[in-house]
Amino acid sequence: MEKMLGLIGFGEAGRTFASAARWSGARVYDRLTDDPATRNAKWAEYTAAGIDGCDNMVDAIRGAGIILSLVTADEALVAAREAAASIAPGTLYCDMNSVAPDTKRAAAKIIEAAGGAYVDVAVMAPVEPARLSVPLLISGARADEALAALAALGFAKGRVVGSEIGRASAIKMIRSVMVKGIETLTAECFLAAEAAGVSDEVLASLDASEKARPWGERADYNLDRMMVHGLRRAAEMEEVVKTLDALGTGSAMTRSTVERQRAIGALGLMQPDAGLPAKIGQIHRNRNQAA
Repeated sequence: MEKMLGLIGFGEAGRTFASAARWSGARVYDRLTDDPATRNAKWAEYTAAGIDGCDNMVDAIRGAGIILSLVTADEALVAAREAAASIAPGTLYCDMNSVAPDTKRAAAKIIEAAGGAYVDVAVMAPVEPARLSVPLLISGARADEALAALAALGFAKGRVVGSEIGRASAIKMIRSVMVKGIETLTAECFLAAEAAGVSDEVLASLDASEKARPWGERADYNLDRMMVHGLRRAAEMEEVVKTLDALGTGSAMTRSTVERQRAIGALGLMQPDAGLPAKIGQIHRNRNQAA
């Protein structure tokens, strides 16, 4: 470990990384040590990971050359404000929290006003079982320096994606539309399928119709179908809403599908241009004209 490391937050990510790396001499502060109900358990976690616990933020980041912020999303700005009060000039502040680009930019202003060097880091997969091999996307003016520092800490799959704060976060947030959306659609679909007693048939139908293809081709095909058939599909999905509501299993995602299918279908783009970028351009142009 070339730079003294300070950790802010010791939840799943912090514990996983520290336990895998055994960062001897690193210091950590987690606000759960402020609560008598969780203090002893949190200190036991520090000991188990071989990391030095601190009673406050100031002690955890004093003299640190690199800080990893690994808190819950709602605490990301709070952590940045507290760290800014005592961060040393030039210290790399790697914000690894899952928050919006605007939140990262707001945190960057706070850290940089205090003399720190803010870096946007997006953790692109679950930390278990990948641990230190979890893919990291890094952006910011000091991204190259942060990449080297993170590699020295043991992170094996970092990649710089640009010099703009918020770029790494934007990739992660927008990717989550698909990843978390599919998870949510899975729940909505199969809770209903089980309630209707048709899970096996639904699974078999999906296996028969779903053919693996690159995401670029999938996205192109899906937008084509919505542009040409969006209105008809919206009407069909309204019947799906009725089905799910009758089963009592929930229809939130399907209701949103109705809205999105109808909005794109209503643009009247019956002859979609070839290729995903062209289709996206068509949609934007026609939406702007309709506004």
